[in-house]
Amino acid sequence: MSEINEHGTVIPIVQEFATVSTREVETDRVSVRTVVEEKPTDVVARLAREELLVERRKVEREVAVAPAPYEDGDTLIVSVVEERLIVEKRLFVIEELVVRRVAHVDDVHIPTTLKTMHAVVEQDSAQP
Repeated sequence: MSEINEHGTVIPIVQEFATVSTREVETDRVSVRTVVEEKPTDVVARLAREELLVERRKVEREVAVAPAPYEDGDTLIVSVVEERLIVEKRLFVIEELVVRRVAHVDDVHIPTTLKTMHAVVEQDSAQP
């Protein structure tokens, strides 16, 4: 709207400003869940193990003192000793006992009583 005054026509100058605002509006809903998936798999692992091998060696050697265990490289040597009495005795076999097992089967008669049960089914004559 314009005004007229002594200087002429006055036209107001108007300026418009735009403002933008936001608001939350629920448009949809979702639910979230977790799922655990299991997959069988093979795990490769390197396992180290050691094994002891024992070898028995026959040794007939006379010693004055029992030898202590010792190592030869990666091998452990343990001596097993026994004391022996050296006396001049000798054994003689003077008799042998021969023992044999002999099996016998004999028939025996044992008097006894045996019982047998039988079922008897009868129809009741009073019934039509």
